[in-house]
Amino acid sequence: LPLSLPAVALALAALAAFVLVLICAIAHVTAKTMPHEDAECKKGSAPNIHDPATRELSVVVPSYNEENRLPVMMDEALDYLEKRQKQDPSFTYEVIVVNDGSKDQTAKVAKEYCKKYGSDKVRVISLEKNRGKGGAVRTGVFSSRGKTILMADADGATKFADIEKVEEGLKNLRPWPKGMAISCGSRAHLEKDSIAKRSYFRTLLMYGFHFLVWFLCVKEIRDTQCGFKLLTREAALQTFSNLHIERWAFDVELLYIAQRLKIPIAEVAVKWTEIEGSKLVPFWSWLQMGRDLLFIRLRYMTGAWKLEAKKCN
Repeated sequence: LPLSLPAVALALAALAAFVLVLICAIAHVTAKTMPHEDAECKKGSAPNIHDPATRELSVVVPSYNEENRLPVMMDEALDYLEKRQKQDPSFTYEVIVVNDGSKDQTAKVAKEYCKKYGSDKVRVISLEKNRGKGGAVRTGVFSSRGKTILMADADGATKFADIEKVEEGLKNLRPWPKGMAISCGSRAHLEKDSIAKRSYFRTLLMYGFHFLVWFLCVKEIRDTQCGFKLLTREAALQTFSNLHIERWAFDVELLYIAQRLKIPIAEVAVKWTEIEGSKLVPFWSWLQMGRDLLFIRLRYMTGAWKLEAKKCN
């Protein structure tokens, strides 16, 4: 006998509920346990995010097969930082290049800057295996010494001098609750121009990703993926200590954690230029990010992942 419309609707609702419960169960069961701090950051073996700051600024540069793009970014960054230090001798900095299991000469290129500027200003941390951008940034943050910590991409797509804009964004958030605040560089103001250069398919993927970010995780920030973010030391400790995602969607989890911890966040427009050589594969990388976004929300919602407060020494 043909089923009535209410019966079909009821069956579809039951199927949808079953699928949702199944996805929640998969997200919960497959969740990684709370990550331990990296070996480089154990007490006494290296600088440690838990210790008091001894520099004004730390710049963390995640690098995977960046032997060609890294020199341009490092020259621009170090030229700016050296000039700033000459103008203000009290300004101290360090640049931490995290070689994320590169198969090219990235580590060798980075170490040339250690020789030129000294290991107190430029350090290289090499990971044996590729962990992803989030894992590389997390390693550098855990080994940083700065009062503020800047994430900066190795491709130099954002003009380094725009650090002054994100610093201003950080200052405008004062007073910082418990010393915590985050200022994000943003390309949202460039969206109309970038759409004109993209295919309809890539534009559709972009809007789909933005919707998922807004719907599932982060509602206040329009551009979560710009790799130019400045954090106070305390904000970096609390967010990165709770971070689980180590690949492309780590920025979203970072800001999701910040919102959950009620850390104030500023979004500041920065100059940005698309640089050839991106490791992001438009369809597959965004598919992976979409999956990660769903699992971020479900794993926190089901209690598989929990936020833990960390203490500084």
